[in-house]
Amino acid sequence: MNTTSASLLKRLREPANQEAWTRFVRLYTPLLYYWANRWGVDPSEANDLVQDVMLVLVQKMPVFEYDPRKTFRGWLRKVARHRWLERKRRRREPAARELAEEPVLPDPAEEFCDQDERQYVQRRALDIMRGDFTETTWQAFWQTVMEGKSAADVAAAQGTTVGAVHAAKFRVLTRLRQELGELLD
Repeated sequence: MNTTSASLLKRLREPANQEAWTRFVRLYTPLLYYWANRWGVDPSEANDLVQDVMLVLVQKMPVFEYDPRKTFRGWLRKVARHRWLERKRRRREPAARELAEEPVLPDPAEEFCDQDERQYVQRRALDIMRGDFTETTWQAFWQTVMEGKSAADVAAAQGTTVGAVHAAKFRVLTRLRQELGELLD
């Protein structure tokens, strides 16, 4: 099923839309764990944090309005970070809680990991999508895009035409753009 990211976000407005939520969870849960790890969340607490974030999303997505001037991933990271900081504050003693009311400054290191996150989400989407293509199509895409081989070399190895390799590459890249679209902005 070809689902654009904008339509995925719209379909997430329906908490009962199991297919949309399953796709979203498969795509973004690993990224939530990645962020938790970067923030120093204990692995035993990371599961609870991810569940908290998903509960917030189930509540917020029915009224969520995507703003193309901002990134969805950035918004999701803010939600996750806010939930993590709330969890930390709840564990503190009452006196420490008063000190925690000061605003939290953004982590400058987060700006530098944006490219890593984009690649992480792309790889995760590719892992999920792989089963949607024949092995020949997938290998043509993988070898030309990910391994940097020429279309002529891949065509010769597969016993097909250069045009067929370009078509396979185009099909997978088009699907990747459809799946992720604005989610990677």
